Amino acid sequence: MIGPNNENIGVVSIEEARRIARDAELDLVEVAPNSEPPVCRVLDFGKFLYERTKKDRDAKKAQTKIEVKEIRLRPKTNIHHRSFKVRDARRWLEEGNKVKVRIRFKGREIDYVELGLTDLKEVAEELSDIATVEQAPAMEGKSVLMVLSPVGKPKKSSGGSD
Repeated sequence: MIGPNNENIGVVSIEEARRIARDAELDLVEVAPNSEPPVCRVLDFGKFLYERTKKDRDAKKAQTKIEVKEIRLRPKTNIHHRSFKVRDARRWLEEGNKVKVRIRFKGREIDYVELGLTDLKEVAEELSDIATVEQAPAMEGKSVLMVLSPVGKPKKSSGGSD
């Protein structure tokens, strides 16, 4: 048992532990039920719950959320238009986000999947300095999909250095 001032009291009976908690006007909480013998603590349970939720909230704030952005292309997308999309993908990767590159096929274009695969390889090569291919190009319905993830640590905010 751990007392109200965080001192180790030792092994005591349940009645003795309840008496100590009642005398201190605090709660008796079982903190490690699976240990042998079970560990109980005398503390203010409301304050304990508040501190635990506060700690959980702070831990959640500290987590970095990785977003997945997507650029969509077609097999007939010209090089100029693709460069605009690749520039957006580069910006997102520098911010630390993942990027999905999807090439959609319409109608009979599905017969020429290799054109889409070569486009995806070219996009991956253009972004190879800041990204790695996390998911290799694969068919997904009527489209080919590839996922790129950033290499290294993300930059917080660049001052428009393009």
